[in-house]
Amino acid sequence: MPTYDYECSSCNSVIELFQKITDNHEKRCPECGKESLTRLIGAGGGVIFKGAGFYQNDYKNK
Repeated sequence: MPTYDYECSSCNSVIELFQKITDNHEKRCPECGKESLTRLIGAGGGVIFKGAGFYQNDYKNK
């Protein structure tokens, strides 16, 4: 499940929530209880290549 960041415009708290992609956006702040949450745009997950090398192992002509 992806992690979404939300910010409350009333109390300025920033929270992270684990939600399904199909779930509705959260609106109620768990800190102050007001319906003032907005979803923040994040960088998303980055691709990490581990091991001897992506290019060398997968696409290099021999």
